[in-house]
Amino acid sequence: MPAVLFVLTSADKTLTGGQTGWYLPEAAHPYYKISQYATVDFAAPKGANPPIDEGSVKDFAKDEESVKFLNDPVVKEKLANTKKLSEVNVNDYDAVFYVGGHGPVIDLPTDPDNIKLITQFWDTGKIVSAVCHGPAALAGGVDGSGKSIFAGRTATGFSNEEEDMVGKVKDIPFLLEDRIREKGGTFTKADKPWGVKVVVDGQLITGQNPASAGPIAEAILKALQEKK
Repeated sequence: MPAVLFVLTSADKTLTGGQTGWYLPEAAHPYYKISQYATVDFAAPKGANPPIDEGSVKDFAKDEESVKFLNDPVVKEKLANTKKLSEVNVNDYDAVFYVGGHGPVIDLPTDPDNIKLITQFWDTGKIVSAVCHGPAALAGGVDGSGKSIFAGRTATGFSNEEEDMVGKVKDIPFLLEDRIREKGGTFTKADKPWGVKVVVDGQLITGQNPASAGPIAEAILKALQEKK
């Protein structure tokens, strides 16, 4: 059975002091698809009980899988035993998946353990995937030659337009769409804000927004199947 590492943020405050963390449906929807076919572990910079974005709990209070995730005893145990990024052995996993939320833009892009982890996953040819703000965590990731993993590749993520619509531009250190372009990537997005968009470019798999959380899980599973 393949193994997938879900990476969550440890940041609980935005730059303006607002509460943040990892975004509930972007963990829940992929978890229930992927965990049927693969082992799933959680990791975060500071380890156990990474903070959840409380706004996402309210916004998805009627979303069946999100509610199930919050009350799932197996998930609760996994969150309580979330590994520190420094404790992760890349050899134990076939893929890494970064859950979104504004938190990942705060701590993961500059976290040295995270940068090392991405490079190790990338250089061993494993799947590197992220949804919504999750691709921000990949901003520091480089290949063996020191080039950004976005350079010369197509990716998606939370768009400038969507960020503007949620009024959070000042809450984060950079806009994801801009950063992917700065790193030499081609940024692509759905025809309309909040539309589903998943981009597969070799071992790099990215999804645009919460609506893309289920579909990116399907793309990850397909990629794992093809690697068998």
